[in-house]
Amino acid sequence: MNHLVAPSILAADFANLQRDIELINKSEADWLHVDIMDGLFVPNISFGFPVIKAIKKYADKPLDVHLMIIDPDRYLKDFKEAGAAVITVHLEACPNLHRTIQHIKELGCKAGVALNPHSPVALLEDIVADLDLVLIMSVNPGFGGQRFIEQTYKKLNDINTFKKQLNPNLLIEVDGGVDIGNATKLINSGANVLVAGSSVFASINPTQAITNLKNAK
Repeated sequence: MNHLVAPSILAADFANLQRDIELINKSEADWLHVDIMDGLFVPNISFGFPVIKAIKKYADKPLDVHLMIIDPDRYLKDFKEAGAAVITVHLEACPNLHRTIQHIKELGCKAGVALNPHSPVALLEDIVADLDLVLIMSVNPGFGGQRFIEQTYKKLNDINTFKKQLNPNLLIEVDGGVDIGNATKLINSGANVLVAGSSVFASINPTQAITNLKNAK
């Protein structure tokens, strides 16, 4: 499959949120990535359900919701009702991960699991077959604009091995420091969903930045 591009709305101009969402609608982006942070699991706070509902009101692209929160099971239904098409939880935040994934699928969403940079891919071996998506964090979660962690390439290769053995339809997403300079290497390492925040919204021409990422090979 051709890789997907999911611009991260966290890097958008929140004083002109509707404008930036409409920009994404008209671009070659496939998804709109929405980071949810609670100030506990990660040292930052983002937005809650009213803002997600407002994003959904204007977005034509599916919402790819990444939960960087503790005890995400409490809110899965709420995120679905707010407009999520994909819900990704962190392995590090879910003591009963199989149950969480089952619940997400029962809600009718694609189910993903994210790994922090320090967590080995091997921890996913027993659940990869049940997932729609694995998200490899290429920065420490919490803030945009961080430096890309080079170990990410090995982790992408490792999860791609699991994909070939256990789940050929698995989506492998990478988030953090993604730009046109590393997109080709990320794709060649196994990534087929690229999340890009600052490299899109801080560029002179965000629409062209998305097109460049979409055309990377």
